[in-house]
Amino acid sequence: MKVRPSGRRPGNQDTRTSILDSAREIFAERGFDKASIRAIAAQAKVDPALVHHYFGTKEKLFLASMNAPVDPGELIPRALAGPRDEAGVRLVRLVLGVWDSPGGAAAVALLRTAVGNEWAARLMREFVVTQVLRRAVVALEIDEREAPMRSALVATQVAGLALIRYVLKVEPVASAPAEELVAAIGPGVQRYLTGDLPGMTEISEMRGGGDEPPKAGAGGYDAAVRRLLPGGRSGGRGPGGAGGPGRGGR
Repeated sequence: MKVRPSGRRPGNQDTRTSILDSAREIFAERGFDKASIRAIAAQAKVDPALVHHYFGTKEKLFLASMNAPVDPGELIPRALAGPRDEAGVRLVRLVLGVWDSPGGAAAVALLRTAVGNEWAARLMREFVVTQVLRRAVVALEIDEREAPMRSALVATQVAGLALIRYVLKVEPVASAPAEELVAAIGPGVQRYLTGDLPGMTEISEMRGGGDEPPKAGAGGYDAAVRRLLPGGRSGGRGPGGAGGPGRGGR
């Protein structure tokens, strides 16, 4: 970790850059859910109010630190609104639309770095899990017992498509029309989101079956879910799970 001189920095571009540098470190080290504005401000040697002044919320700061070309909080709900059995197609179309746009160059650059850099890989993982997949789980009302595996499987398709098309540039995928890829990949993503999958019954049984979730401390299920989620965190709703955007903005 970088050693920074003590003292408050003036409210200028250097301050903004320092906040972004600190945010990248904290988000990579702690993950999106466990990072806080207060910790990032302390790392940057500024007042937390200054972080809010420059970036607003923790989510907006995270997107700025990732140089994200779009805000998934705005796009994902719109893309998944509509017939549930067509959500996979709409999600793949959204992803390709973003990555094929001029603004997608920043995401491609981060993906290239993430392939061989653990720090960048952590940031990319946090972005995919907390900003994209978590929102899809909420929008589609996926059973929280199945959400970790389903979202991780969707990630294999989204990340794999991005890697093959934009980084490795494997033909004919690299130059294929977007709608051709949507038609080919969308149904598979749909199956991962809502279709029958081997192992889903086992996961439900590990949690005890039925409609009632287990009491806290059901180690077998929770341990399994932590292994299924990128980053090793358990699923479920609330600030730390796959069911909704985390809070902890302060």
